[in-house]
Amino acid sequence: MERLLPELDGLPPAYLVGGAVRDLLRGAESVDLDLVLEGDTRSASRELAARLGGEAVEHERFGTATVRARELWLDLATARRERYRWPGALPEVEPAPIEADLGRRDFTINAMAVALSGGERGRVLDPYGGRADLDAGVVRVLHRHSFIDDPTRILRAVRYEARLGFAMDRDTAALAAAAVADGVFDTVSGTRIGNELLLVLGEGRRREALARLADLGVDRALDPSLSFDADLAGSAARAAEVIGADPALAALAALLLPRPEALVLWLDGLGLDASARERTLRASRTAPSLPDALSDDLARSELHRLLRDEPPEVLALAIALGAPSDPISLYLDRLADVRLEISGDDLVAAGVAPSPTLGRALDGTLRRKLDGALAGREEELRCALALARDEDPGA
Repeated sequence: MERLLPELDGLPPAYLVGGAVRDLLRGAESVDLDLVLEGDTRSASRELAARLGGEAVEHERFGTATVRARELWLDLATARRERYRWPGALPEVEPAPIEADLGRRDFTINAMAVALSGGERGRVLDPYGGRADLDAGVVRVLHRHSFIDDPTRILRAVRYEARLGFAMDRDTAALAAAAVADGVFDTVSGTRIGNELLLVLGEGRRREALARLADLGVDRALDPSLSFDADLAGSAARAAEVIGADPALAALAALLLPRPEALVLWLDGLGLDASARERTLRASRTAPSLPDALSDDLARSELHRLLRDEPPEVLALAIALGAPSDPISLYLDRLADVRLEISGDDLVAAGVAPSPTLGRALDGTLRRKLDGALAGREEELRCALALARDEDPGA
């Protein structure tokens, strides 16, 4: 703020809004700096970027912009009011005063602003009682059609409950349950649902959030084959954090159980990128077989064979399903990165004709190395040549 505030002089009235205000009043750190301007945000963003020695990236649809200046990253928007032509639609917007802009927001605790310009600087705008709800630990919508206008706010409300340790007030919870029962999620795209659901699954208290969503009937509302197992998803996410997998994807894979094939189309509709989709689906399909396949006395080469092609989310979900953690830790810590010092080129140079035999010889050599039977390049080459020539490598 010491760097930003002087550069706002002469620009349209600016306000800090949203989560940054909420977190500031809570005494918590905030990583997002969202500014709303009463005026031409695009030209103001260009001028502000120039003053800060950075760059402005403008976004067409809602008249927003992002200003980046070294470590400073600001999202700027024009103060606006919104109108939803039908439930779940993206809003139509028009410029409006800051009070109207606050009135379009999701919850009272996010409908506060701090003036950053001129003589108003430092004044808190709180037209909807957000400070009182913040002090009371309440998540409250601003109007009765809030969840109908934007059903993803139901997921967001539960995420704030989990993150902040808050609770929806009675009316807000009743509105959420009624909207779910009325099929409100049918009005919103799967991609928007996917974005919000992954944010829920990325929270530290995701187990509590998923249990709350299940109580509201959100799982069955998203797909009749879904039945959120909050404990399993929470365990998968915790295991993912330990082994370096993506906790949200591991938890999402857990949500697909026990019927992943019935939920493939639902998963496809969430708008995940190809890698995230494949890791999630593979985890849900493969992890259930690993608890019976893994044991502490399994040969290292066999352990490597079982796990070498699996993304880490598979291993995280397998641990949550009861797979022994010691073999998985052994694989990750000591076996996953084991490589031969030789290659197929070395075998060709030694007179072996290129053929599928080369791959089989190298695989056999790697297995022996994993099991401790080989040490060093010369032993690897001798073993691989014997296997390629169909000889006994131990002779």
